[in-house]
Amino acid sequence: MTIELASNVGPARLALAYERLGDAHAPPVLLIMGRSAQLISWPDGLCDALIARGLQLIRFDNRDAGQSTHVTGGPAPDLRAAMAGDLSSASYSLSDLAADAVGLLDALGIDSAHLVGASMGGFIAQTIAIEHPHRVRSLTSMMSSTGDPSVGQPDWDALRSLAGPPPTTRDEVVAFTVKAFGVVGSPGFPPELDAVADRAGRAFDRGHDPAGADRAAIACIVSGDRTARLRGLAVPTLVIHGAADRMIGVSDGRATAAAIPGAELIVIDGMGHDLPRALWPELAGHIGDLIARVER
Repeated sequence: MTIELASNVGPARLALAYERLGDAHAPPVLLIMGRSAQLISWPDGLCDALIARGLQLIRFDNRDAGQSTHVTGGPAPDLRAAMAGDLSSASYSLSDLAADAVGLLDALGIDSAHLVGASMGGFIAQTIAIEHPHRVRSLTSMMSSTGDPSVGQPDWDALRSLAGPPPTTRDEVVAFTVKAFGVVGSPGFPPELDAVADRAGRAFDRGHDPAGADRAAIACIVSGDRTARLRGLAVPTLVIHGAADRMIGVSDGRATAAAIPGAELIVIDGMGHDLPRALWPELAGHIGDLIARVER
């Protein structure tokens, strides 16, 4: 793994950690991961399957994640207050995260790319397509949503088992992550817990930042519902969602596909809020097919 650091990225002039994989002359695909997740959350095997489809990949740490810039000096994030409607602790919005990603494309000399976003990464990818449409060749939104709070609510009964004091030490964070994947992961494709634990440990070492995770969550809240703006998109779009997603319900995937003109919806039975090994060939196939059609 060769991770590089791009400096002075985007309007915020941040440093973003990234990795570029595959043939640099192949169609570029920007992989955008979710809240507090890092570039290593894109499984190497899934990346290999996409590269085998003739693609180059750029995976990166969003601000406040991993080895990219962590926001300091702003208001202390108050997620509970934000969920109740008080947005005064917001440090940035999804538009800012979208501008970061576009700034990374600028730094790499890429005029336009295919976007693949997972979870909050889907929110960011959608926002790029809305606000920077000329930079987007295609959009794949996975296990994501429109931001409409009336659809796709989490399974709070299931998530209640994860309540409690936040983990702080490396061992606690690894144990909590393993437990969380058992709750929100794919019931039809049980997670490989050793791999989950290994990735959680590496993520802790690369940059554990609970406040950053809260800042990102507040960015989602402050940005609101994208549905009306999604209706104006004119970009080839694929929406992939797990039928068993307990974190972002499948109704959110359906709402996303319904909002974007011409979007293709794929609902995968047994898939939850993760990227299990058994689905890597299928996911790479769906994404690769969309990109191949667009490139032709």
